[in-house]
Amino acid sequence: MDKNTTLAFILIGLILVVWLYFNSPTPPPQQPKTTDSTLVKKDTVAEKPIPEIAKKEIEQIESSPFGDIQPQEEEIVTIETDLVKLEMTSKGARIRKYYLKKYGTWYHYDIDDTSNFYDRHVQLVNPEKGGDFNIIFVTKEGKLVNTSALDFKSNINKHYYKITGSDSLIAGYEFKTPDNRFIRKNFVFYANNYATKVDIELENMDDIISSFRYDVVWSNGINFTEKNSVDEANFSNASVFSGDEQLIIDAGHSGEKVTKDINGKVDWVAVRNKYFAIIVVPDQPSNEGGAYFEGVGSQNKLDVREVYSASIKMPFKNEKLQKDSFRLYIGPIDYDILKNYGNNLQSVVDFGSFFGLRFIIRPISEYVLLPLLQFLHSFIPNYGFVIIAFSIIIKFALHPLTKQSLKSMKKMQLLQPKIAELKEKHKDDPQKVQKETMKLYSTYGINPMGGCLPMLLQMPILIALWSLFNVAIDIRQQPFMLWINNLSAPDVIYRMPFKIPLFGIDVISGLAVLLGITMFFQQKMSVKDPSQKALVYLMPVMFTALFMTFPSGLNLYYFMFNLLSIGQQYYINHKKGDGELVPVENPKQKKGFMARMMEAAEKQAHAQKKTSQKKR
Repeated sequence: MDKNTTLAFILIGLILVVWLYFNSPTPPPQQPKTTDSTLVKKDTVAEKPIPEIAKKEIEQIESSPFGDIQPQEEEIVTIETDLVKLEMTSKGARIRKYYLKKYGTWYHYDIDDTSNFYDRHVQLVNPEKGGDFNIIFVTKEGKLVNTSALDFKSNINKHYYKITGSDSLIAGYEFKTPDNRFIRKNFVFYANNYATKVDIELENMDDIISSFRYDVVWSNGINFTEKNSVDEANFSNASVFSGDEQLIIDAGHSGEKVTKDINGKVDWVAVRNKYFAIIVVPDQPSNEGGAYFEGVGSQNKLDVREVYSASIKMPFKNEKLQKDSFRLYIGPIDYDILKNYGNNLQSVVDFGSFFGLRFIIRPISEYVLLPLLQFLHSFIPNYGFVIIAFSIIIKFALHPLTKQSLKSMKKMQLLQPKIAELKEKHKDDPQKVQKETMKLYSTYGINPMGGCLPMLLQMPILIALWSLFNVAIDIRQQPFMLWINNLSAPDVIYRMPFKIPLFGIDVISGLAVLLGITMFFQQKMSVKDPSQKALVYLMPVMFTALFMTFPSGLNLYYFMFNLLSIGQQYYINHKKGDGELVPVENPKQKKGFMARMMEAAEKQAHAQKKTSQKKR
């Protein structure tokens, strides 16, 4: 989570705290308590790494393990399906480039444009490293072998293939030594599928491979695809699904290398950026297997990058012929697509955790909010209008909570003059003020927590919405209207020649300004206490600045939600008989929490007073 997002949530909590402070009775002073000053530092760096086995840098293989082998000319084959266009190279039998036909680059949204294909589409493989998906092992002589340096021969004889519909293509690659040892990588590409089937065969390698294992490695991370590298880096990580749970490896931006070594059954490993992922899934996970990760983040004046290496440790059975199969998914982080593959691949979708509350936030996003968003889009083609309809539905769903909150706030406002009179009348006796204030609450049936509690109950839903609109690939590069041409990015209407201190922003977002205006009117309608007058101006300004760099889809949602809240608040404030101070005829005999707290504090004060008198 980036700085602006964290500040926004802190301020949301601050609003609740400030409201409760000004609208609840001041508790009596408490005796100071001693606190444990011991700090526990948790080591986020992984367990002991595997030396050299999953090393990120490509190692050049020495000829001695396989005899004298002459280098061959590199052969590149282009394969086009309905979903992707990729390049395979005979050097290491690797995927050299991988373009997604349905997703455009940040600087060229129109994927149907007739200009250069390679400039228009997202490319996920790092071409500077020469491609990826390699086999690494150590020989019995202690030499590291990386198949990225081997020259393979292919069974395909054309430079370009195109498959459509239900077609598939087998691209077989074989490395052969003079003494008839074989390493084979057979790729099966499907025209309508982002996942490729990969079979790895090791023949007559039983007296070469040591340690009873080899690694299948994706070592060069995944290309960044968005304009805002800081935002994309915040969502970039590597992960493993093992033991029925997902473990995330996040390097951060410090520049320090983070490693993680896992032993045991591994269902899959993945590396991801904000909207796309590369996932390696073994067909038959072994309890004797494992995984290894390396991650490093870097930051300079221009951008931020995070690069991850992920490998699956495969047991080598020391047989004459060993064959292992994998699925290699390279594509969008789309919940429905990933879920259809099984194996809990949909866990890669990051619905947000927000200080460990993932178990609450994820189900709300996964089973309620995302399906609702997709349902609305099934008959509303423009995602901008989908978000507007979405905000109306959510507002109606939260109406009972917000209605109760607004009513309670209104009553608390009406009670303020009476509380002010009490403070003036008993200004030398704070305990008396508190006691009489509690009597007022009891007389008019007001719960001081009545306005705050409904707001707190809404928070998981609002946080889940926040997370959803930040990561949903459904709204990536989707236009709305007027100046809003990408709902997944800020709707910038002006760039300033300087950055605002503290917030570090140099852009003006149209929707963020509109959002701040609606927040100002909300504050103006709800804040009547003169002591809170600063909040009317401070909070809208703070939130406007924070929301300047947020996705326009998120700002559009909150803008609409605020408009609807203003209408609801206006209705509550002007409805006759609603929110008026009416004495309760038969007050409940059961005392509320605040009353019990005040009574206990009063008894404690009397006891302390008697004790001090006896000592005298």
